[in-house]
Amino acid sequence: MTSKEIYFAGGCFWGVEHFFKGVDGVVEATPGYANGSIENPTYQQVYTDTTGFAETVRVRYRPDRVSLETLVRLFFASIDPLSVNQQGHDVGTRYRTGVYYTDPAELPLLESLFAEVATTVIPRLVRGISLATELEPLRNFYPAEDYHQDYLDKNPDGYCHLPLKAFRYLRLYQDLRLLLGDEPDPIARMANTAAMIYERMKFFWVGFYRVEGEELVLGPFQGPAACFRIKYGKGVCGTAWQRGETVVVPDVEAFPGHIACSALSRSEIVVPLMVEGAVKAVLDIDSKELESFDRFDAAFLELIVSCL
Repeated sequence: MTSKEIYFAGGCFWGVEHFFKGVDGVVEATPGYANGSIENPTYQQVYTDTTGFAETVRVRYRPDRVSLETLVRLFFASIDPLSVNQQGHDVGTRYRTGVYYTDPAELPLLESLFAEVATTVIPRLVRGISLATELEPLRNFYPAEDYHQDYLDKNPDGYCHLPLKAFRYLRLYQDLRLLLGDEPDPIARMANTAAMIYERMKFFWVGFYRVEGEELVLGPFQGPAACFRIKYGKGVCGTAWQRGETVVVPDVEAFPGHIACSALSRSEIVVPLMVEGAVKAVLDIDSKELESFDRFDAAFLELIVSCL
C-alpha cells in the first residue's frame, strides 16, 4: 500500500524523530524545518528565530498498519499542548508545536482530534488556557542537515527533551493493543492490562475498580491486597469517577479524603474508563515514591485505557 505523510512539530526534532521511528507502521521519520519564510534554511538560520520555521518531523506511514488518528493521539501524548514556543528546556518559536497536513481531506479528522484535546486534555492540565498547538496546511518543508538525521541513533547519550518513560509507554501501548486483540471479555482485558503495566513500568500497585451502582468495586489488579469498595466522590478513585477525568496526586497524604488502602503508597494516578460518555471503571496506579506521575503518565495511560 502507498504510504501517506503528516508533519509534526513537537519541540527538538531529535526526540520527535526517535519517538515516531518507534511507531509500528511508520516507514520513515525525517527531521527538518517547516512553514518558514525562506528557501533552503540552515540550522543556524532557523536557530535565530527570524525565519518562521518550526523544527518538524515528516512522518511517512502505512495507513493499513497505523492510522492518522493513532499518530495524532501519540503526538499529543508526547508534547505539552499548552506550552507556547517551548517544549522541555527548549525555548523559541522554532520549538512551537504543530500538526501540518498536505491532504485537505484529513482536516475534519484533525479538527475533531484537536477539539477533543481542547475539551478533555486541557482540563486535566490547566483550566482556562487555550491550546497552543498549530493546525495548518504544510507550506514548505526542508530536511535538516545530515548530522541531524538519526541523531539519537548516532548519539545514544545525546540530548532528548522527551523522558525515557515516553518511549517505554509507546512500546507498552503498542504491545498491549496487540495482546488484547479482539478478546471480548472486559474483565479479561482489564486483567492483562493491569499485569502488563505492572510488569513493564514497575509500579507498586496497578489495578481497576469497576462501577457497580453507587460504588467502585475492586477488579483485576497486581500488587498487595486493596480496598474492596470505594464510594462515589471518595478518595482519589472516587474523585476521578465523579469528575470523569484523570487525577494526578503527587503526595497522597496531601489529598483531601485520601483512602489509605496501603501505608506504602506515596503518590497516585487514577484514569477513568469512559464508555459512551459515562465512567465504567477506573485504572488506579500507586507508587512508593512521591511525585511519580506527570503529564506523560496521564497522557499515555489515557491512551492505554482507551484500548479497553
